[in-house]
Amino acid sequence: MASDWATFGADLHLELRGTRLRAGLMDALREAVRSGRLAPGTRLPSSRSLAADLGMARNTVADAYAELVAEGWLTARQGSGTRVARRTAPRPPAAAVPPSAGTVRRRPATPVHNLNSGTPDLASFPRADWLKAYRRALTDAPNEAFGYGDPRGRPELRTALAEYLARARGVHARPERIVICAGFVHGLMLIGQVLRARGVRDVAIESYGLDLHDGLLRRAGLGTPVLGFDERGTRTGELAGLDGCGAVLMTAAHQYPLGGALPPDRRAEVVDWARASGGLVLEDDYDGEFRYDRRSVGALQGLDPERVAYLGTASKSLAPGLRLAWMVLPRDLAVEVAEAKGAVGWSSSTPDQLAFAEFLRSGAYDRHVRAMRLRYRRRRDQLVAAVAAHSPETRVSGIAAGLHAVLALPPGTEQATLRAAAWRGLAVQGVNTFRRPTVPPTLDGLVVGYATPPDSGWQGALGALCGVLP
Repeated sequence: MASDWATFGADLHLELRGTRLRAGLMDALREAVRSGRLAPGTRLPSSRSLAADLGMARNTVADAYAELVAEGWLTARQGSGTRVARRTAPRPPAAAVPPSAGTVRRRPATPVHNLNSGTPDLASFPRADWLKAYRRALTDAPNEAFGYGDPRGRPELRTALAEYLARARGVHARPERIVICAGFVHGLMLIGQVLRARGVRDVAIESYGLDLHDGLLRRAGLGTPVLGFDERGTRTGELAGLDGCGAVLMTAAHQYPLGGALPPDRRAEVVDWARASGGLVLEDDYDGEFRYDRRSVGALQGLDPERVAYLGTASKSLAPGLRLAWMVLPRDLAVEVAEAKGAVGWSSSTPDQLAFAEFLRSGAYDRHVRAMRLRYRRRRDQLVAAVAAHSPETRVSGIAAGLHAVLALPPGTEQATLRAAAWRGLAVQGVNTFRRPTVPPTLDGLVVGYATPPDSGWQGALGALCGVLP
């Protein structure tokens, strides 16, 4: 019974000085509150628990608490314990307003509306269903699941993903070929590292895409020659003329950010190049679940699982904060990537992996994707209708799939439109933000992420967007 106190209360670190215990304790508490280390509302340990931790009499702590309550540093209420008082700092005097003939319009400090692409509606994360899956997964998890584990990821998740990807995306997947990673960037970093170690010199990239991916490949020591782009998408025929190119990174199902699926003849062409050259296609299937106007375009990986490395993610379908992504790799590459990942030790949380496996197996993931597909399609339709009503000359493209659309602008007006959007408190991206530096500027437009705002902010964001269109 003598050690029962050790299980009560909360820890509190204090620097006590001097030999007078009560005065030293009060000074330490005042300083912790004054410096902001103990925030207003913070609950302090009980007098009994703190006295045991500090090795002093309980009455000494109780008296110190009582005096600090009287001074206004702490508050004490029956049933709520002792807490740091919510002290209100005095307001600074208002700055004098200079005389003016009119009101000066100021640019909003932070965006009011967010139509940046790349993020789903985070307010729609299926919290209740995810909590159920988490609870079931933790209840059923074996003890060894909480150890360091396999660098490829939990077998439960790899098995569930193999079944789902084969059914929903046409991917030829086996659990032993899947490596779980903490996001697409993590996966690309690992593959880039392995390719460089294999002696690959260059990885070709598309004319439009994220600078983040280009920079990551370059930091791995790889060159990034750029493939041309036309009205049919990426010109895959140019791969044959790139000496020393050992891989190509593509968004074949839905080109990012311009939209559109790679035509069948070019899909076949890039796979034929990989077979003939011994190269590798890196397929970024970032939003393959969201297709609206026709049946989903299957993964490129289905054409040749030994020449295409498939990368998918839950960042668009669920939330980027989960840090859950996966790679389905050719046999030899799967072994090397798993070894590279094990050497770094950067992995997704095991409980999250188990929860996602349960989420997939229970059908909750399919239900969520279908529900979000309907919601996003509604938003896309509202976007198209609003633009047609407000700016009939503006062409909207890339709308058959995904979570964003591209609005064409008159030549030379992109930067002015972005400045107007910023003044209205609207965050939105220009097409040329994604253009590779070596590609001539031939397109002007806005990349509108219609999935990003919560339902409560959607109409306001849509109105702000229409207000800046020509």
